[in-house]
Amino acid sequence: MTVLPVGRDALLVEFDATDAKAAGDAKDMFHVELLRRRAAGLLPPVRDVVPGARTVLLDGVPDRDGLAAELPHWDVPPVAGAAEPVVEIPVRYDGADLPEVAALWGVTPGEAARLHAATEFRVAFCGFAPGFGYLTGLDERYHVPRRSRPRTRVPAGAVGLAGPYTGVYPRSSPGGWQLIGTARRTVLWDPHRTPAALLAPGTRVRFLAEQAP
Repeated sequence: MTVLPVGRDALLVEFDATDAKAAGDAKDMFHVELLRRRAAGLLPPVRDVVPGARTVLLDGVPDRDGLAAELPHWDVPPVAGAAEPVVEIPVRYDGADLPEVAALWGVTPGEAARLHAATEFRVAFCGFAPGFGYLTGLDERYHVPRRSRPRTRVPAGAVGLAGPYTGVYPRSSPGGWQLIGTARRTVLWDPHRTPAALLAPGTRVRFLAEQAP
């Protein structure tokens, strides 16, 4: 862990393990512990907590230097596993890029859908759009590149892959991920719901296949 001052009242916590998965796992454990301490009133005032792939930004920290000295000495337990509830997202594996993804994986489209649905994911961090979670869990051999030419419009509910991540578009927007399915029955972001976002960092997620391609 490296703690860097940013501006006047922010800290950037970086996890710089050479292995991307190890760095991401360390970041997840730290982020969950940070939120636990914040909820319990054990954390000095912090206005915003913004997780990334290997980083957590703490913004609006009045005692920046004091917290920077404290963080490296935290005892951070592993993220809880099987006891946590799983968010299940029904998906129809009908994405336009499923055949191309299957070819990259060296399997049929039906096998690609089954492999994806058999994987348990975890939300590494959120961003891009309200309600969009970056889900990790696919084996490295199933990581795929982004599309060489992004689409100008990706429909809400589209399930896509890019690099090590799976994501579900919460609303229509441009995007360059490989689309493998559609999850139209799940509302990822509802400002009238508490919490508004269905997926939070650390959440376990599984996709339930509604129909094989």
